[in-house]
Amino acid sequence: MKLRDITEGLEILECSADAQTEIRSVTCDSRKVESGAMFIAIKGFSTDGHNFIAKAVEDGAAVILCSDAIPEGVKAVRVRDSRAAMAIVADNFYGHPSRKLSLVGVTGTNGKTTIATLLFRLHRSMGYACGLLSTIANWIEDERFETVNTTQDAITINALLARMVDKGCAFCFMEVSSIALHQDRTAGLHFKGAIFTNLTHDHLDYHKTFAEYLRCKKLFFDRLPKGSWALTNLDDKNGEVMLQNTKADKHNYSICRMADFNAKIIEKSIEGMLLSINGTQVWTRFIGEHNASNIAAVYGAATLLKACTGEELLEKISALSSVNGRLEYIKGPNDVTAVVDYAHTPDALENVLKTLLDVAKGKEVTAVFGCGGDRDRTKRPEMAAIGAKYAHRVVLTSDNPRSEDPDAILEEMRSGLVSAADKIKTTSITDRREAIRNALTTAPKGAIVLIAGKGHEDYQIVKGVKSHFDDKEVVRDTFELMQSL
Repeated sequence: MKLRDITEGLEILECSADAQTEIRSVTCDSRKVESGAMFIAIKGFSTDGHNFIAKAVEDGAAVILCSDAIPEGVKAVRVRDSRAAMAIVADNFYGHPSRKLSLVGVTGTNGKTTIATLLFRLHRSMGYACGLLSTIANWIEDERFETVNTTQDAITINALLARMVDKGCAFCFMEVSSIALHQDRTAGLHFKGAIFTNLTHDHLDYHKTFAEYLRCKKLFFDRLPKGSWALTNLDDKNGEVMLQNTKADKHNYSICRMADFNAKIIEKSIEGMLLSINGTQVWTRFIGEHNASNIAAVYGAATLLKACTGEELLEKISALSSVNGRLEYIKGPNDVTAVVDYAHTPDALENVLKTLLDVAKGKEVTAVFGCGGDRDRTKRPEMAAIGAKYAHRVVLTSDNPRSEDPDAILEEMRSGLVSAADKIKTTSITDRREAIRNALTTAPKGAIVLIAGKGHEDYQIVKGVKSHFDDKEVVRDTFELMQSL
């Protein structure tokens, strides 16, 4: 592709390169530069890509895209913001793939992975070729691609979308994080629809204030084009705020109020819920009000996409099963049930504990969880307080301590325990494997043990070292040991 084509739509401040220069690839990683590449120099949080321009040129970069002054003798294009420009460049380079399928984005604090994944599975069950860009993994039909962020960088997103188009995908469902919106990773993408789940305490280590967190989420809806649709949760006080300035067609869903798409819980157990969805009853394999809300969003989005409607759509929804690491339950000896869930925010933990208390029918509920290191510290005492408020017994443990001292994190969490009763019911076991084993082996008959925070993750980062760790594996190993005794 010619440089003039790849830079179409950019506000160019200065250019020392020939517009006819052939560009064979684009990258913001200097280690991936090859002959004929455009290297995009981005100012990051720990490194500045401008420091690697000389190396990129040495390795064969044909053109540099930068925001700092162009180095002498270097063929480059200078723009005001190279990070934002990268999204436009990627969209151009890959041939505007988001316009060649129906792209639906899901944003909010909780529920993104569940909704996006269920929409992916639902539309595949209808016979459509689909793609998924999510926290757990990226999928193109049956092909799995690893992911490192909830929302990848703009080049990776467009490369995957282009591959989906090549594979004949009609739909792509994508999680959209507030950090990605702030960093313009989704700029240039054409969204057919957008879904808002909720907004609660999270990512304040990055955004600093809740107002800024909300502003970044709202950007998603502000940027939607005419002809697209926006689907928002009426049960969240910020739901209608998201739609204030959107050009998209406005729709809503709720489990508490009158809305375009409603879901009401009729019956519930640990195995699932009987829901009334827009007046028709359907059994689902999910539990909890938050999942009833997720199902309402899935039903609403699927209806708006018009791939399937009416009874057929409800039949397909009833066949859906839990997403990896989201309220997955494992039955063990002594009628003990372990529930593995990704809940890592105060709101998510509260929702899950309320759900489990509701289906426990008077049996004990134990909560095992921690808080991640190098992340929002303000939620640590709040998480512990919520655990103690709802669970009969709490085991505080490590999540991903990363570079922080695990014991120091636990100490910050314990500061949220105020009453003597909360302190008595709470135990701290730094080693996560030992914490899980302790909770399961000491649980009384019929108890439910929630293991929260990591869900689908199969690793743990302690003192900067990443090692294999899977909550579900630890649960199964512990149950096998209990069974053998």
